[in-house]
Amino acid sequence: MKVSIFRKHILPFNFNQLMDLRTLKELVRQGEGEHLEFKLKSNHPERIVREMVAFANSGGGKLLIGVGDDKTIKGLKYADEDEYILERAIQKYCTPGISYRTERVPVTDERDVLVFHIHRSEEKPHAVLDMFGKKKSYVRVKDKSVQASPEMREIMKRTRRNRDIRFSYGDKERQLMQLLDKQQSVTVDSFATTVGIPRTLASRTLVLLVLANVLEVHPDEVMDRFTVAMV
Repeated sequence: MKVSIFRKHILPFNFNQLMDLRTLKELVRQGEGEHLEFKLKSNHPERIVREMVAFANSGGGKLLIGVGDDKTIKGLKYADEDEYILERAIQKYCTPGISYRTERVPVTDERDVLVFHIHRSEEKPHAVLDMFGKKKSYVRVKDKSVQASPEMREIMKRTRRNRDIRFSYGDKERQLMQLLDKQQSVTVDSFATTVGIPRTLASRTLVLLVLANVLEVHPDEVMDRFTVAMV
């Protein structure tokens, strides 16, 4: 069922848990990571929604508005305005819509931290529309949101279908496993070059083997890496 971007959904598990100042401070003390991002202000909302999309495409997370990269909790004086700006940005730039909820944590009598709880999506890949209407998907890698590769987008799209994946173990698959015996990981380009096949075929092969749980994909800012799946 398609999630409307015009509604805020109450999310399951710890996403529903209300946050107080003590919990907020403990969270901030941990620092940014796979499931946590800080923003001091709501400036450049079209960029902030990238973080939300990355969380939705990955394991979910919390976006704290009013917290600096240096872990200072300054809060927002006009949290209403910031929330409105960011919700409009979600409506305008996110496709398809993401599931989220917001809350405010008072840090002083006049300032609040705005918390966006972004749930891991079953409708991925989600994307951000740029100024030219082009879609760009993002995933969370440690404490960064990086643009998803074509392979990562295809994996997310086909994982959503939840069907059994079958493949034939041929010469290129045999050479791939031999290559992975010699080195810890491969990229699409290194696999294509070593085996002597077109990049498009190398890409399809690696995607299929990830979907079949034979390989694992590790997204990266420069080039995704593929390793043998841990049993």
